[in-house]
Amino acid sequence: MIKNRIEKNLKKLKPWAERNKIEAYRLYDRDIPEFPFIVDVYKDQLVIYDKSEEHVDQKKNHFPLLLEALKEIFSLPENNIVIKRRERQEGPQQYTKLADQNQFFTVQETQARLRVNLHDYLDTGLFLDHRPMRQKIYKQSQGKRMLNLFCYTGSVSVFAALGGAQTTSVDMSKNYLEWAEENFKINSLDPQSHYFINEDVLQYLKHPHQGPLFDLIFLDPPTFSNSKKMEEHFEVEKDQSFLVDQCMKRLNSDGVLYFSNNKRKFKLEESLKLKYFIKDITKETLPMDFHDQKIHHCFEIRHLRKKD
Repeated sequence: MIKNRIEKNLKKLKPWAERNKIEAYRLYDRDIPEFPFIVDVYKDQLVIYDKSEEHVDQKKNHFPLLLEALKEIFSLPENNIVIKRRERQEGPQQYTKLADQNQFFTVQETQARLRVNLHDYLDTGLFLDHRPMRQKIYKQSQGKRMLNLFCYTGSVSVFAALGGAQTTSVDMSKNYLEWAEENFKINSLDPQSHYFINEDVLQYLKHPHQGPLFDLIFLDPPTFSNSKKMEEHFEVEKDQSFLVDQCMKRLNSDGVLYFSNNKRKFKLEESLKLKYFIKDITKETLPMDFHDQKIHHCFEIRHLRKKD
């Protein structure tokens, strides 16, 4: 059953990926309830996220069947298959290495090449679900000033810069900002022509804004954080008004803020809908290779037009 499903998915996705120059995509996304796993392809390597719950799935451990199917389909050696159990990311572990194998390599995604690391961190350095958003920003970036908050490894900034924007990327992890600069370099983009700010985004947003306003802002906060690097605990639903209001102060009158988050039951505050023009664009920002339709919520937010 699992082998048939993966082969069916691969038959559909591989030609699409090759046609669009995409070397990293989601192959299997918990399609079958009895197989609660995620499988991502990164060029000639696979990452398996084991989403099973021990107290529920221990009597029907189907993981060996999944592993066997993948080995047969791809003819891969053991060390080309990376297995992860996803834990809630909070506190210092959000920015702590799990290992130190330093096995970086690049994958192509349409116009860009991006560095990934499948072993050393909880995530790989590339959020696959934001692929459509990266394309959207790339197409809108010519001659724009773009701000990327909680920028992670800067993939959205890379696409904005390739599209012709001057970018500002903010994250409190020095490691991820260095990773972002490397992503710029491998795309022949000069990091010196862009800004990389190592700061807690909440503190950055509290500073009075100086300089020109931004035309594009991408805001992609974590669901929750209590990292020691942050001065206060953060929860995206609780803090959404502060985040959006502060971003809108930095946005041009005809600019656009893209606010995305991956809290599954996230609800946008009604007060924000009275202050700004907000469009839910979640459906159009979901990739075709994702079975999970709640992987993120995404909103396009603009200033209300003043009446004549």
